[in-house]
Amino acid sequence: MTAENIIGFGIYIFVALIMLGIGICQYRSKEPVGFYSGEEPPNQEALTDVEAWNKKHGTMWIIYGIIIIISYPIGMLIGDTVWSVVPMCGGMIIPIIFMIKYHNKLIKQYMK
Repeated sequence: MTAENIIGFGIYIFVALIMLGIGICQYRSKEPVGFYSGEEPPNQEALTDVEAWNKKHGTMWIIYGIIIIISYPIGMLIGDTVWSVVPMCGGMIIPIIFMIKYHNKLIKQYMK
């Protein structure tokens, strides 16, 4: 493992820890949480179940952090080719699309 790989993995771990931290904070929150896209979180009165809303949003961010951690070693297993970038970048970008769709589903499910 080269110094570049170690530094790259360290950066991925740092970013993943931020996402895991967001997820844990949202999971434990008593107040309604937002998606972290600059939008205001809904009022408690606007949600049918604040606890479930927060737990599902928190779980979503925790899973995203885990995917980020896993994506770097998968890219490294592929080796020093252009294709190693696919899981590394895909692990950062593709889950965001699913997170947005899931957030929209949660809005329909929990908003009064």
